[in-house]
Amino acid sequence: ALDNGKPYQVALDDDIAATVENYRYYAGWATKIIGQTIPISKDYLNYTRHEPVGVVGQIIPWNFPLVMSSWKMGAALATGCTIVLKPAEQTPLSLLYTAKLFKEAGFPNGVVNLVPGFGPEAGAAIVNHHDIDKVAFTGSTVTGKYIMRQSAETIKHVTLELGGKSPNIILEDADLEEAINGAFQGIMYNHGQNCSAGSRVFVHRKHYETVVNELVKMANKVKLGAGMEKETEMGPLVSKKQQERVLHYIEQGKAEGATVAAGGERAFEKGYFVQPTVFTDVSDDMTIVKEEIFGPVVVVLPFDSTEEVI
Repeated sequence: ALDNGKPYQVALDDDIAATVENYRYYAGWATKIIGQTIPISKDYLNYTRHEPVGVVGQIIPWNFPLVMSSWKMGAALATGCTIVLKPAEQTPLSLLYTAKLFKEAGFPNGVVNLVPGFGPEAGAAIVNHHDIDKVAFTGSTVTGKYIMRQSAETIKHVTLELGGKSPNIILEDADLEEAINGAFQGIMYNHGQNCSAGSRVFVHRKHYETVVNELVKMANKVKLGAGMEKETEMGPLVSKKQQERVLHYIEQGKAEGATVAAGGERAFEKGYFVQPTVFTDVSDDMTIVKEEIFGPVVVVLPFDSTEEVI
């Protein structure tokens, strides 16, 4: 909540709970790293053996700093690797505190190493270092392509989790109450700052008007405020840069002819708030339909047949 503005209760119920669950899960890996013995003939056999990759460089984003780090660090530690992790420059506090907990838990020096900093300096140093054997990155597709190219120079193992433009499809026979609620949560959860956010909602034309009206009602009811306030349902975006990015996309949508059915503006004079926004009258060639916005902005498009929408 202090690090990236998400509501305190969401951070407690979702991020903290998931982080604990992830570390407990990966702790179980440590006793299950076994190989296989495969008889080939009377006199010969093959066997497999799992060994640590070595030093793992990890670069995580700012939208779920604790959860992302637990996915990456839990797996690496359970398999006997050491870690050099760079948190996002916007959210170093969560990981600095996590590093303190690792120290208190008795981890030897050098097993978990935290390198706060900006991508072009700290991130690039991890990717290009000859003694780092694997890079695990979560973030933008553009940066992921760069990491893949650079890692090839030193033949590193690479794992990438990149952006997307996820669709939700509401069919003619859908349970509308469930579908509408799911579609709304799918885009507005974590302020839309989610690589799998359902930023496109395709609705069978029979239900289009109903779905739009309900999404608009839900968007207009969202309680915006500071993350530490109990009644807050949606906090600020992570930074001024991110706020400006989302607002730019909203203006781009308006300029290309889309209709703002709800929201569409910044909220409050102070803070990096953006109103939950619903766009209608959109087409597949519009920027807001094609590009990842990473904010509380959803576009709603009608369709007539399953074959058409798929």
